[in-house]
Amino acid sequence: MTNTHGDPSDGTAQPPLLAARRLSKAHGRTPALRGASVELGAGEILAVTGASGSGKSTLLHCLAGIVRPDMGTVEYAGERLDTLPERRLSELRRTEFGVVFQFGQLIPELTVLDNVALPLLLAGTSRAVAHERAGEWLERFGVLGQQVLRPGELSGGQAQRVSLARALVTGPKVVFADEPTGALDSLAGEQVMTALTHTARESGTAVLLITHDTQVAAYADREVRLTDGTVAAAGTASAAPAARKGTS
Repeated sequence: MTNTHGDPSDGTAQPPLLAARRLSKAHGRTPALRGASVELGAGEILAVTGASGSGKSTLLHCLAGIVRPDMGTVEYAGERLDTLPERRLSELRRTEFGVVFQFGQLIPELTVLDNVALPLLLAGTSRAVAHERAGEWLERFGVLGQQVLRPGELSGGQAQRVSLARALVTGPKVVFADEPTGALDSLAGEQVMTALTHTARESGTAVLLITHDTQVAAYADREVRLTDGTVAAAGTASAAPAARKGTS
């Protein structure tokens, strides 16, 4: 398999962490993906861009194992996601994948602390340890003071940073971010993207970023553009200031 995710220090090529090959997916009679292929390297931040209806979110759902493609393959760390049983997919989403949606999708009945601790609790971590780790991530994203609040008491930017903490609390290998700034104003969006990219680069977490915003895509290492369910273009994302890219 040819790829470009090598280590320049020793000249060796590494296989992609996550790869989709010739994916096709339809919603009813409406095609969403038409043979799309994409690769994500370990520790890479990849922006998938395109107009509304281009298939961006469907691609993310296939890559995260949330939906199965009608045709094509999805491989993660050597495993075929598209053929895995649901139990194994659920395990991966609890332990190695983190997901951030446009509107956060926090559970309104739970406190901020319990929302972030939930993935750990579902994985069998004790409540005391889960709360301790959740508090560490809330502090990291600057929202520790809101831990006893409910999601409805947060601003949009605060809620999305809580969502980031929840996505990263398990130490995932990949974070899937679907329009994470789409419901935020420009300042809150910049704060969220800075927090996400800085943390991802610091921890070596790969990020698949779905966005229609060129300013958001500029935080990525590389950009893939979808048009009508196919990959229309790929390349290095436009340069962004170091502070925005979150480099350490």
